[in-house]
Amino acid sequence: MPKTAVGLFQDTRGMDDAIRQIEALGFPRNEVRSLKEPATFEINGVMSFPRLDFEVDLRRELSRVGATQTEIEAYVAGLRRGGALIFATGSDEDTKVDAAVGVMNRCGAVGVAEAIGAEPRLPRVGHAGMTPTGENPVLAGRLRQQTDGACVFVW
Repeated sequence: MPKTAVGLFQDTRGMDDAIRQIEALGFPRNEVRSLKEPATFEINGVMSFPRLDFEVDLRRELSRVGATQTEIEAYVAGLRRGGALIFATGSDEDTKVDAAVGVMNRCGAVGVAEAIGAEPRLPRVGHAGMTPTGENPVLAGRLRQQTDGACVFVW
């Protein structure tokens, strides 16, 4: 079962440094993803609401991995203010995900959550380098623990 660390960064300097350090831990490039709110949104038709669609997709996926409504609101508000999210995914037994949480905290993440469950399918709108993910089932149930700057969700 995948385990995902999620960190919110207020600026891209800390985010870029965190990504380099997380990749140095041995994460494959496709398991470290970043997401920023697009500067412009492509309109696909008369009934297109791309910013709303982006936020709805992000809210759904954060909820699916176990983020609370309060955490989801913080992540979305952070993106609206120009912040960025980093997602680092490994296996449940992989200690690299725990190390990624530490890296995110040291590099200035303002909100880091560690989730065990289905890998988040990030909204299709994102910045270059974002890797789309596949379909994964969600297991029911959640146990929440508070740790040093990180929340742990077990699905």
